[in-house]
Amino acid sequence: MSVKKIYLIRHGQTDFNVRGIVQGSGVDSSLNEAGRRQAAQFFAAYGHIPFDKVYTSKLQRTHQSVQGFLDLGLPHEQHGGINEISWGIREGTRITPEEDEEYYSVLQQWRAGQTATAMAGGESPDEVAARQRPFIELLTSRPEEETVLVCMHGRAMRVLLCQLLGYPLSQMDSFEHHNLCLYKLHYTGSLFTVRSFLDMRHLQQPGL
Repeated sequence: MSVKKIYLIRHGQTDFNVRGIVQGSGVDSSLNEAGRRQAAQFFAAYGHIPFDKVYTSKLQRTHQSVQGFLDLGLPHEQHGGINEISWGIREGTRITPEEDEEYYSVLQQWRAGQTATAMAGGESPDEVAARQRPFIELLTSRPEEETVLVCMHGRAMRVLLCQLLGYPLSQMDSFEHHNLCLYKLHYTGSLFTVRSFLDMRHLQQPGL
């Protein structure tokens, strides 16, 4: 097969991001003004790419982040498998120092390889990885889709990148992310490689 090009982006900014409120898969927030501007900047930079398919999660912040491409009439599929991780009872709440302590304790456990651990009522990285696997199988089984755009979420993106690149989930924090950042990957039929890492040059365009 020819090389498949995958443009993997995180959604644009939401008010929840700014206010330090936990979103996760259970909060279907929308982009704020800055997030819509980021989406416009990404489209201005990459709207000329002939994407064969646009994939998003089922949450509206990902749809809004690629709206310019959808308005072109490009084929679009939603997959719950790439929804954000569930943060359980923390979702929709502002982070407090007490919750920070719990949150960072869980992150430390993940970094130590305890990726079956979850926040109360939420998902573990292992569970997120399991629900992503059918999406990965779909992505790799469609050679006719040579260039695809995937829009998803920060923590889930870290899990996905670990799976695509063969890293243990304990290393997922190595994959930094920001709102509307881009990772560009190539897939040869047997191997994924990163061609662009945390690319945000499109967000530096003036006038948008």
